[in-house]
Amino acid sequence: MKQIPGGVTAAKGFMAAGVEAAIKYQNRKDMALVASTVPCKVAGTFTTNVVKAAPVLWDKNVVETSPFAQAIVVNSGVANACTGKQGMDICEEEAKCAGKLLGIPAEAVLVASTGVIGMQLPMDRITAGIEKLVAAKADTLEAGLEAAKAIMTTDTVHKEIAMEVEIGGKTVTIGGMCKGSGMIHPNMCTMLGFVTTDLAIEKNLLQEALSQIVKDTFNMITVDGDTSTNDSLLVMANGLAGNDMITEKGENYQIFVDALYYICEFLAKKMAADGEGATKLFEAKVVNAKSKEDARTLSRAIVASNLSKAAIYGCDANFGRFLCAMGYSGAQFDQNDVELFFESKEGRLQVFDKGTPIVFDEELAVKIMKADEVTIFVDMHEGSESATAWGCDLTYDYVKINADYRS
Repeated sequence: MKQIPGGVTAAKGFMAAGVEAAIKYQNRKDMALVASTVPCKVAGTFTTNVVKAAPVLWDKNVVETSPFAQAIVVNSGVANACTGKQGMDICEEEAKCAGKLLGIPAEAVLVASTGVIGMQLPMDRITAGIEKLVAAKADTLEAGLEAAKAIMTTDTVHKEIAMEVEIGGKTVTIGGMCKGSGMIHPNMCTMLGFVTTDLAIEKNLLQEALSQIVKDTFNMITVDGDTSTNDSLLVMANGLAGNDMITEKGENYQIFVDALYYICEFLAKKMAADGEGATKLFEAKVVNAKSKEDARTLSRAIVASNLSKAAIYGCDANFGRFLCAMGYSGAQFDQNDVELFFESKEGRLQVFDKGTPIVFDEELAVKIMKADEVTIFVDMHEGSESATAWGCDLTYDYVKINADYRS
């Protein structure tokens, strides 16, 4: 497995584009296209929020009922959520417009939106944007980069990655991009994520791989505890790598799963680190828990706690905040079994030992917590399961950004 330059255009047969359509923003690209030269197997995971945006409903139907998918049209600035029948009609119009220009069925076009909830998309600008996208599409790494930039909202950096693996004697490439900075607390899976691959694989296996991987990657991040109306993660596989079709679990399937896991974890951590107003990545690693679910629950509770996040921002080694979050998480454990450590590139420091606080070096604690990536490491001493969750610190800027998000 080897990381290579690029994103969604790294795999054979995929093109992309990013253009300015003035949906909400001015003087920046705000629409993106990802398209394959041939039909693709498609898999997806979506928000569990009961209030689902129109694009989520459209895409769920495409994933579940369409024989194939071949393109994704994305806009930023307006979420097309809580928009009623008009919102669904706009999804259909987008798909028809893109399908006509690309020469593919509307049912093969996925759509995604991100931005302000409760605003209707301006269809005239969307249509003009799609026309620009189709005209600008290319298979270059630069085109993939422009698409990754075009889907950003309050993100401060674009997020993309590509990997190569050997499967059945063929070089298989997987590329991905995502966006997400605020309203991040996925449960599937605010995030939008798109992955492309030239692997040949059956649809049901592609879906199974994605659904399992999401549990320990995108579902293990949080910025603010808010699960979006628009969370969507889509994977398209066009088979152009030329490998024998993967039709069952085995060595080749596992190679792909491992690479897809790496892609999803990389992108998930990029989102967590880029949380609105964030200055550092906040990681919680729980080991030796009684069950996998307990490990996930405990680690997520630590990074989701506002008090924990504030302590990380202030470099305050107040370990009680992390233990408190674990205690109300719903997982059952004995605090007298727990060991807790602070970790970063600056060192490792134990602060709690099986029910008893430890006198520790406060200066070293501050030095450790000033790093741009800080880990709370917890050993439960009650089993053999582990999990890792990612978040970010809570800063004054988070409130500033979200107090005037619509303006």
